[in-house]
Amino acid sequence: MDAIEIRRRRGADMKACIDALATVHEADRYPAAWPADPGSWLTPHGLLDAWVAVDGPTVLGHVALTRTEDVLAKKAGLPAAELASVARLFARAGARRRGVAGALLDAVTAAAAADGVRLVLEVEDGGTAAIALYERAGWRYVGSRTDDWTTADGRPARMHAYAAPAGPAGEPSGIR
Repeated sequence: MDAIEIRRRRGADMKACIDALATVHEADRYPAAWPADPGSWLTPHGLLDAWVAVDGPTVLGHVALTRTEDVLAKKAGLPAAELASVARLFARAGARRRGVAGALLDAVTAAAAADGVRLVLEVEDGGTAAIALYERAGWRYVGSRTDDWTTADGRPARMHAYAAPAGPAGEPSGIR
């Protein structure tokens, strides 16, 4: 098996990204409802960039970096202009436990650092594996809110906000 490579998402990757997302939806109900246009879902409003993890021709995972909405910036206690948000992070169901999600998280962290912004993210309460990943990586919980959508099991979505860990000398990671 080839080594995992993290690279910027290309237009030609979209079908493979949708196929990988389908395995995640089947296994974990992420996203909670299958989107009518999965390609658009993987290209959310405010998209800054996106990366894929690949093993040869197979897309193993995906992550996007987006502009941060005001509600999340308020939870982080920083202006939205100083932030970028991690979004659409997933690893193909058959590629779990290979470090795919962690490698993708490292890629967006490096990109944010290069752009001089701090990372934040939101994760739904049912995403326990994702929450564990963020907490192991040192992300700091900054608050919760109830969102306006319903989870696959019929609950109102409870979103938890996290901020990237502090960098050297107590500086927030991603801020030059």
